[in-house]
Amino acid sequence: PRYELIWQEDFNGSTFDEKYWTKIPRGNADWCRHMSDEPSLYEVKDGNLILRGKVNDGIVPQDTARYITGGLYNKKTITHGKVEIKAKLQAAQGAWPAFWMLPNTGTWPNGGEIDIMERLNHDSIAYQTVHSYYTYVLKEENNPPHGGIGAINPDDYNVYAVEILPDSLVFSINGNHTFTYPRIETDKEGQFPFGTPYYILIDMQIEGSWVGKANPAEYPVEMQIDWVKVYSLKP
Repeated sequence: PRYELIWQEDFNGSTFDEKYWTKIPRGNADWCRHMSDEPSLYEVKDGNLILRGKVNDGIVPQDTARYITGGLYNKKTITHGKVEIKAKLQAAQGAWPAFWMLPNTGTWPNGGEIDIMERLNHDSIAYQTVHSYYTYVLKEENNPPHGGIGAINPDDYNVYAVEILPDSLVFSINGNHTFTYPRIETDKEGQFPFGTPYYILIDMQIEGSWVGKANPAEYPVEMQIDWVKVYSLKP
């Protein structure tokens, strides 16, 4: 496929641009139950966006959450094209940084979810996964396989990418193909809901049923995002 770069964020300012980025509010799901707008969780420095996760030992005294985390979502959307994110991920027990995408409209999981990167604890691999009504409700996780893994350099920057095409989602890490999720012929509902406008989320997450419990002695933890690039698919 041929792509055209339509938007790029290099984080070269002194703070993130609120024209394009908004802090993720707290919710009840594992991934967002520690989200906070505490300023010390967010920093733009030396050309990087830094999102942190901390033990809430009096940082936000009115907040009863034990941990607090920073996360942003992007107000731009992409339908068909490619998203690339270059980032460095600090490790900690219970840390669960993620880059992912959700549809602009529609309910979860019917509208789909594209996980460009999830890293657990001190792993030297990252997970890339597709969720939908087909995979989550109907439990069709292996026809076709709905996720893959790829090696990362755990101490350096890596580039995580997904290509959103009319017939497939193609994932890679550092230019190395990890897996492809194709559209298939099936009479079951919701197998490939992709191809509507999607937006990007970047967040530091702590604890959850998948990643497990955190070790507070290993915190604070942070992720550094060097750049985000969005490409459109040329007709």
